[in-house]
Formats: sequence, structure tokens, C-alpha cells
Amino acid sequence: MRTILASLLLLAIASFVVLAQDRSNLTDDEGKILALESVWNRAEQSKDIGALAHIFAANMIYVDYDGTIRTREQFLEYIKNDVSAPDQLVTEDQIVHSYKDCAVVTGVFRGKWSKAGKPAALRGRFTDTWVKMNDQWQVVASQATLVQK
Repeated sequence: MRTILASLLLLAIASFVVLAQDRSNLTDDEGKILALESVWNRAEQSKDIGALAHIFAANMIYVDYDGTIRTREQFLEYIKNDVSAPDQLVTEDQIVHSYKDCAVVTGVFRGKWSKAGKPAALRGRFTDTWVKMNDQWQVVASQATLVQK
């Protein structure tokens, strides 16, 4: 568990440094949140349930692009058992709006999968709501919507 948390922290700090160079107008907390968004992508790709559990609040709700609603535990279980984990998952055009101990991130996600032996690509928009609890940022709600090509 310590290894997962240490890796998560190291990745978040490294991502924060890169983001801080590109987005000098962000607050420290906004930079941390965007770094955690990056950590989320990598953890989902590698099925790192421990890292994802650390990022997601206990009462998180996830609304998938197809309208499926999942609790934190259901989402973690889905990621763990999904045989078509993304080969690539990236976000772009992210904007973070912060309000003291709450922040909303909107952006675009792109993913490449191999589903049933065939390549598939998805592109969509997302909205993630973060809350700072016990001095730690966690996702309390997330929603994804597919975008037509």
C-alpha cells in the first residue's frame, strides 16, 4: 500500500511540475488536481485499483457515456474486471474552476482500445468534481459524454 501511495505521490508531483511550466496561471491546488487527472488516466490504463481508490471519494458517483451510473466500488470493480482496458487514454483541453475546497474540471478524453480483437477509439467530454477532504483532493462525481467524430 505504501508503494502505491508513494508512486501516486511521485507521479502527481512530476505531473504537477510539467503542468506548472505550461500553465503558470494555475493555483497550486489547481495544478495538483490536473496532475491527479493524469494519474487517474495512467491508473485506469494499468488497472491500478489502489491508486484509483485513493483518488476516488468513498461516496463517488460515476456516470458513464452510455448513461450507466456506478458507485465508487462498482466503478473500481468494473475497471478491475474489464478485459478491454484502454491501450491509450489521454485528456486535453482541460479547464479547472476552483471554489475553495471544491473544483470542477472539464475537458476532452481520447482513448484507444482493442475490443474483441478489433481496434476501437472513443472521444468524449468529461466533467469531474473534486472536493478537498482531510487536506486531500478526491473525486466525488464524474460524468462522460461521447462526442461524434
